[in-house]
Formats: sequence, C-alpha cells, structure tokens
Amino acid sequence: MAKVLVTGATGFVGSALVPALAAAGHRVVRAVRTDPAPGDLTVPDLCKWSPSSRELAGLDCIVHLAARTHVMDESVADSLARYRALNVEATLKLARAAVDCGVRRFVFMSSVKVNGERTFERPFTEQDAPRPEDAYGISKWEAEQALREAAAGSRMDVAVLRPPLIYGPGVKGNFLRLLRAVARGMPLPLASVRNRRSLLYLGNLVDTIVSCIDHPAAAGKTYLVADGADVSTPGLIRAIAGALSKPARLVPFPPPLLKAAAALLGKTETAARLIGSLQVDASCIRRELGWRPRCSLAQGLGQTAEWYYRQRAAEPRS
Repeated sequence: MAKVLVTGATGFVGSALVPALAAAGHRVVRAVRTDPAPGDLTVPDLCKWSPSSRELAGLDCIVHLAARTHVMDESVADSLARYRALNVEATLKLARAAVDCGVRRFVFMSSVKVNGERTFERPFTEQDAPRPEDAYGISKWEAEQALREAAAGSRMDVAVLRPPLIYGPGVKGNFLRLLRAVARGMPLPLASVRNRRSLLYLGNLVDTIVSCIDHPAAAGKTYLVADGADVSTPGLIRAIAGALSKPARLVPFPPPLLKAAAALLGKTETAARLIGSLQVDASCIRRELGWRPRCSLAQGLGQTAEWYYRQRAAEPRS
C-alpha cells in the first residue's frame, strides 16, 4: 500500500478522503495548519511552505486538495494574484519538491471551471479546449499546466480531476444555502427553469481519488468526473425536498426576469448557476479506470439530508 500525503486534509473533501485511504490500507500523512496528530505535517501557510526532503521522505503519492476556493462574484482583476499564490505557485513548489524526493504520483484536484462556465448543445469532455472565465478557473488551468511541466522527464506522473459541483455531508456555500431554503419551506421562483447540471457526490469523488492513487491508467491523465445523472435546478430542488421530507415550494417565474433581478442585486453569477446548464461527460474515467459511482443522487442527497438534520440538532438553542 502507498504512503500518501493529503493537503487540505481537514477540508470538505479531505475529511472524507483521509479515513477512506486508511480503510483501503494506505499510510496517510495529513498536512494540517494546527492541532497535528502523530505523523501529521504542520503547515500553517502553504504559500510560505518550502517542503523539505525530510518531510516528503518515503512518500509514494501526494493528493493535493488545498486551494483558494471559488468566491462568488469576485472580479478577475482584483483576485487573480491571490488565487495564483496558492493554487499555482504553492502547488508548483510542492510538485518540484515531490519530483526531487522521488514521489511516484501527484493527484491534483482541479475543477470543471477549467473547461468553462456553461454548456449548450453537449457536455464538456476532456478533449475540449480549456476556456476558464474567472480567477479560480484560470488559476486551476495554470496549475495543471505547471504540474505537467514540473513532472516532465521525471519518474513522477500527474493525475488531474475536474469535478463539477460537489455535494455531501459537510457541504458549504450555495448548496448548503439551498438545503436551508428548502428545509425552511421558502418559495423558490425556479419552476420555469429548463436546464441540466452535472453533480458529484462526495463519496463518489473519494472513490475516484482512491482509484487514481495507484491505477496505472491514471498516469498523466486528466479526467472529468460526475455522478452521471444530470438534473435540472427544479428537479434538484424536488429531490432535496424529498430527502428532507419537505414540500418543494417552486414558483413559476420567467428566467429572463430572474436574470435581470439578479443583475440588479449583484447576484449575476448565482443566477447563472441556477438557470444555466453545465454538463460533463465522465465516460472516459469509467472506461479507463473502471470507476462507477457508488451512490445515486437519491442516496447521496439522503445522506446529505441526514447530516444536515444532525448538525442542525447540535446547534445551540438561542
């Protein structure tokens, strides 16, 4: 079994990945900011970290999850340098150190935003030319290219994963806000939306990462990965409502008016995600790695709903 370093080990994906790797028999080293357990690496700031040969000694694989994540409605001009500092420069520094220390594989968590923000007539594939539009997507694409260059001619190979929206226990951001809105019975003016979006359940992503650690076919590859059951926004809301045992309070409203209202409120990007389509074709990773999603949308939403009710019950009463 492999000795695996996981950055971002205490985050949304990392917290689920670390126990899965241990259950698969791998030796896991977590890179954490604070409160290290025995065997962990304490890295308060990845941007300032210069990995030493002692810290990376004996590693077979690095799973690099740590990143400056997407911030809604943030302009490229104001934020690209900040995204590059962690997502590109710190990633490249770690990769170069990994090459020097003989690490065999570097698994990089990228994003479907490298491909673009929306699809129209067909899903994205790995063969499509990258067209990132925001600072986050640009930094992820630059990091992918930098990793390939750093690994060229070495014994280390790179495997890149580009997921769409990830959901599951511990989810934050817009998906958590949508869970709360449905749980509270808020009317949502999205019944008239006709779109298709790909999703990825956290447990299915974890299975993918575990496969990429030692599967020979993953060497040097970039994979789009998704559950495979694309859903419309109103369809997702109905599915969430069913998982929460709540009614779906969907109200008809013309999508062009939704876009106009969102623009007035400074929520253009949020509206684009709710109204537009973003589909990915994950057939390549299924074919080459034999990967299949373990959980369906209904199962994944069911586990997410259970987590939501548990964490809500644990909140202090005011």
